[in-house]
Amino acid sequence: MPRGFVSCGHSPADREETTVHDHRRLGRELNLFDTDPLIGSGLPYWLPDGAVVRHALEEYIRSAERRAGYRHVYSPVLGKRELYEISGHWAHYSDDMFPPMELGGEQFVLRPSLCPHHALVYRSRPHSYRELPLRMAELGGMYRSELSGVLGGLTRVRAIQLNDAHLFCTLEQVAEEAGAALEMIRRAYEALGIAPARYRLSLPGPGGKYVAAPELWSRSTALLREVLDASGLPYEEAEGEAAFYGPKIDVQVADGAGRESTLSTVQVDFHQPERFDLHYTGADGAKHRPVMIHRSVIGSVERAVAHLLEHHGGAFPAWLSPVQLAILPVSEAELPNATALAARCTERGLRAEVTAPERGTLGARIRETRLAPYQAIIGAREATADLIALRLRDGRRLDAEPAEGILDRIETLIATHSTELWPMA
Repeated sequence: MPRGFVSCGHSPADREETTVHDHRRLGRELNLFDTDPLIGSGLPYWLPDGAVVRHALEEYIRSAERRAGYRHVYSPVLGKRELYEISGHWAHYSDDMFPPMELGGEQFVLRPSLCPHHALVYRSRPHSYRELPLRMAELGGMYRSELSGVLGGLTRVRAIQLNDAHLFCTLEQVAEEAGAALEMIRRAYEALGIAPARYRLSLPGPGGKYVAAPELWSRSTALLREVLDASGLPYEEAEGEAAFYGPKIDVQVADGAGRESTLSTVQVDFHQPERFDLHYTGADGAKHRPVMIHRSVIGSVERAVAHLLEHHGGAFPAWLSPVQLAILPVSEAELPNATALAARCTERGLRAEVTAPERGTLGARIRETRLAPYQAIIGAREATADLIALRLRDGRRLDAEPAEGILDRIETLIATHSTELWPMA
């Protein structure tokens, strides 16, 4: 394995390979993540290159949220059991939660969701109708007590880093805000180079796992249908797939074997604003109940990276790639120039790495770094004149050009989150 990392023990579920590009195998071969029995099943750790991918993904969504008017918060991963009793999680979701921890005569629980915390953040300050919609976002940890038999790789884990957001708005603002969330999802998928398998309106099914509030279910379902119909997106209805507190729009993605999972979601919730007694002061001076929209653009970071690995086979869009520019000096004589070029890239915020001649022949090093979107071949001519002879991951080779111009164009393509490696001539 390149870059000096050694794989640790894996569970049988992790070893199972079921798709053409299995993210569990690729993730380890590319040194992105691994597991260890001493940490436990469903608790992968991120290696340096995987941390780069994760950080780039997180920074993308934080930046997109800031531009869309979201404010970011941090909240604890623990809460008292009483918090989840109020939210309804304890009654409807406790089978998927870790057991309470006793501390000083009180019970604390690892949170299975961020929404109760965000409801309390909203409730901590008075709000006027002039502030709404209030868009609150967090990339936060949550925990699910998944059974060992269903765990595997990054798709089913026990510790989840979720791109979550909660919008508090008036009833009249729900359709516009939910529609804007769908548009954020569309733009994110475009930047990630992926596409939805389908859109699903997830509705309640038979059984007692749902909040018993028929009028609220009817109102929220009608609102989401309105949003989907206005978007022009084709969708299917699926009973039994709703959250316990309300219906949701699920954006489904499919792996190489055609199996679907939910990556992104938009939900309308009348239940928790009522349970937590949330309100705002209206134009009439009276108290009014806000509507709570739950929204996740890229879902959990773990599932997003798993899907990207399988979809792209490890050849990430340039802005996500752990190494964006592989620098290959032809001989030891060009190594100082290659090292200096890597330092210039770092100053620009580009991720560059020199693969020295001691690693093998030029051809072998080109193959070794084949997943890098850009390869800079530095021979005697390039070193003397400060040129770059660029090779692209798609096989194109460009004539040698001044290094600064090449780096300018790479930097622009990465900054705009383009999935295009290089403009066609």
